[in-house]
Amino acid sequence: MKTKCFSVRLQSLVSISDRAYKATDFNGNSDIIPKSQVFGQDWDVMKSEAYWIAAWLLERKNITYTGKKEAWFNENGDMLPTITVTHHKPKKIKVIEVKTIKRLKK
Repeated sequence: MKTKCFSVRLQSLVSISDRAYKATDFNGNSDIIPKSQVFGQDWDVMKSEAYWIAAWLLERKNITYTGKKEAWFNENGDMLPTITVTHHKPKKIKVIEVKTIKRLKK
């Protein structure tokens, strides 16, 4: 089973029991998050500490996050490659009639 996660920058993530963390974001919001839904630290973020947290859980919690940086994790907690498919639809161009130059024509 794959789990979609978002990278969430947190002010603190403190273990309060064997099964839960207390997460506090930079706006002062705090909430309890199960340890099973935190998939580790995001080491690409340099300004503060960021953690990979399950997307379905963040929708239900009071933690501020953005959906800009996402990743998929498998049941073992390993990050899977993220592939984004985008389709380009070219706009229609109107055909313009051009007069031919007789001396350049063979």
